[in-house]
Amino acid sequence: MAYLFDSFEGWKKYCLEKKFSLAETVLEYEHDQKGRTTDEINSGLMKAWTVMKDAVRSGLEEDMTSRSGMVNNGAKKVFHHPVTVLSPEFQKLISRALAAKEVNSCMGRVVAAPTAGASGIMPGVLYTLQEIHRIDDQKIIEAMMVAAGIAIIIEQKASIAGAVGGCQAETGTAAAMGAGAIVYSLGGSIDQVFNAVAITIQCMLGLVCDPVAGLVEIPCVVRNASAAAIANSSAQIALANVSSVIPVDEVVEAMGEIGSSMETRYKETALGGLAATKTGQTIAKRVLIRDIEVLPDEIS
Repeated sequence: MAYLFDSFEGWKKYCLEKKFSLAETVLEYEHDQKGRTTDEINSGLMKAWTVMKDAVRSGLEEDMTSRSGMVNNGAKKVFHHPVTVLSPEFQKLISRALAAKEVNSCMGRVVAAPTAGASGIMPGVLYTLQEIHRIDDQKIIEAMMVAAGIAIIIEQKASIAGAVGGCQAETGTAAAMGAGAIVYSLGGSIDQVFNAVAITIQCMLGLVCDPVAGLVEIPCVVRNASAAAIANSSAQIALANVSSVIPVDEVVEAMGEIGSSMETRYKETALGGLAATKTGQTIAKRVLIRDIEVLPDEIS
């Protein structure tokens, strides 16, 4: 019987008892619970990885102007900007996370990892990780399995939906997935992987979901870039064996408690936060008017 992913503590215990890696446990879960063969699982993940990479490339090469106008080729501007704040690698990381998320905002093809609203984080993290460390695709696929296990537990103990737990649930989970994937890919231990998850979520607790005009564009796109940066910083900290102090399961429980306590206007309703600002309201009215004006043409 495969491990059912109810806690990080249980996941670690199962791995140690069975002498499985984190990825092998997820593979067994897919075999047992979903009836998929190893080839089917690897093939599916490779397709997902291809879509992620294509989203990064599309965002950096094609026109990414959303219908609302709030997204306007930001990824390309960052990627080609002559001033680098830290390093060219950091600039690429941020650009790639922006790029994949802009593809989503412009109705392109992305992988929900774990949601479409957070779809730029894993591609930005993994694309850059592979480039810098020359990690092969098979290892990336294993890292994606580990990320999936992380998301399953967070979904059960807290939430991965902005409408339920705020943006901490979406970009926070994706960043935690990315941090865990980084540490796993670089040979980190189970404790280090889970520590990276805990540190990441600690950094993103309380983040509200306040989409301007109800669209998954602003501030969602830039939050994907920031979350990718947090994933990398948390991975670096965890690899150095700096403790999160609060165990990962307790951190996720805190995430769930905060999400439950968060007022409705801060959970994807576009009634609070940035969506409720003067400019946010003006944009919302403009978008509504534009939709009403184009609707007859679309119907005909």
